[in-house]
Amino acid sequence: MSEDQQQLHQTLWNIANDLRGNMDADDFRDYILGFIFYKYLSRKMALHANKILKPDGLEYHEVIGHPMQKELIHEIKLDALDALGYFLKPTELFSELAKRGNSGGVNKFILEDLQKVLTNIEQSTMGSESEDDFGNLFEDLDLTSSKLGKTEEAKNELIVKVLTHLEGINFDLENQESDLLGDAYEYLIGQFASGAGKKAGEFYTPQQVSKILAQLVTTGKDRLKSVYDPTCGSGSLLLRVAKEVKEVGSFYGQESNPTTYNLCRMNMIMHDVHYKRFDIYNEDTLVNPSPKHSDQRFEAIVANPPFSAKWNPDAIISDERFSTYGKMAPKSKADFAFVQHMIYQLDDNGTMACVLPHGVLFRGAAEGHIRKYLIEDKNQLDAVIGLPANIFYGTGIPTCILVLKKDRSKCHAERSRSILFIDASNAFEKVKTQNILLPEHIDKIVSTYRAYCHSERSEESPATIEKYSYVATLDEVRDNDYNLNIPRYVDTFEEEEPIDLQAVSQQLKDLEKDMKATDATITNYCQQLGINTPF
Repeated sequence: MSEDQQQLHQTLWNIANDLRGNMDADDFRDYILGFIFYKYLSRKMALHANKILKPDGLEYHEVIGHPMQKELIHEIKLDALDALGYFLKPTELFSELAKRGNSGGVNKFILEDLQKVLTNIEQSTMGSESEDDFGNLFEDLDLTSSKLGKTEEAKNELIVKVLTHLEGINFDLENQESDLLGDAYEYLIGQFASGAGKKAGEFYTPQQVSKILAQLVTTGKDRLKSVYDPTCGSGSLLLRVAKEVKEVGSFYGQESNPTTYNLCRMNMIMHDVHYKRFDIYNEDTLVNPSPKHSDQRFEAIVANPPFSAKWNPDAIISDERFSTYGKMAPKSKADFAFVQHMIYQLDDNGTMACVLPHGVLFRGAAEGHIRKYLIEDKNQLDAVIGLPANIFYGTGIPTCILVLKKDRSKCHAERSRSILFIDASNAFEKVKTQNILLPEHIDKIVSTYRAYCHSERSEESPATIEKYSYVATLDEVRDNDYNLNIPRYVDTFEEEEPIDLQAVSQQLKDLEKDMKATDATITNYCQQLGINTPF
């Protein structure tokens, strides 16, 4: 990470901490991230308008009062809606609101103006191709909330402070090669997640885990036609995949939480993903999958679904995503329902990797039936990777990664009849109360999987590492009744040093002599004091 990146990260985090006062970090997150997003949209709008106006020798702010103001703004709006997906007037830019709010050193009342601007951004897209991507984006920025202050003046003062501080930061959007702001935005999301406890699991996957999943599904590829996350949260996993390849054609995701859904769309746009290249849908993936996604198949799928979530399969029991398995995932544990959904959406040449609780490896009943079907009937399970406990925010349970392929017959013969098991549960570093994966831990997991992908013969596979990984044949898995519990395949037992019983016997004799000598000394002291001995 460059010095500029570190400085921007720290500056934004300091602003967030200094200005939120007594407000919960989880609540203030929506405001600070929303206002950073508003500044980003404003700066992109100004840069785009200036480019259009360059032949006229004008800049965007000079359009106000120009004899052809109406015509110029109309042309700029048409172009911006296609190129950017939204439109802002010169008077609606972040810099103008910040200046107006702090003019002459006095905080002017701008709450109503600010609310109108945020509403206008969304309304500017109505009837255009980007309407779904920008609709209700700012609905979590409630400028009337008492959390901002008890009086209108107090709310206004806080908002002016936030805008003023952000206005003083250069986001360097002119640099087309830089993703300085996108990285900073991702950093802030992670910082808020680390302090959000159990809620964090709803919107954020730690970057260390995201990196593993992204590198697993991009193995052997430098371009992807599409990537999909059915529980996309803030979109960090989707964006991480894009960093592992030269190009991703399109991003698809679904998220049930409206606030997190908005955060994901903002995150996409802040990372300069054009609105035509992403499609994020707000609904429950299992019960109400996106109608736009249902008929599509994706080249890469990554996910960190909610662990052992409750769901209601009764209404969709005949859904073709699940019906061929003969059993539905239990109502109390939707883990395998997410796996079934993802494998259904996966393209024939695709790879999926998802994080799940360890129970999916060995629980019986319906889950055991589904597990057997995936292995025996479909032969789609490629690898099982055990992760350390306590690496996710809000839960200390150990987790695993399942890697599946839609069609393993395209792999070489030996690999198509085997499954890789990796036990990385002890490879971590403890930082305060959280366990983290260091770069070398991540590299070992990924390099072991890639060695498995490229090896010709399982019995000689470089992916088999003593006390760390093992390439099991399907016969071995069958003999274990399709139980995937990793210790059944990876022997991590450390043999204890042999005990010299003769030496131990001598030590006991020596101790007995010492105890008798000590007893004699105590007896002598007691006699001198005229008291009874304690034994």
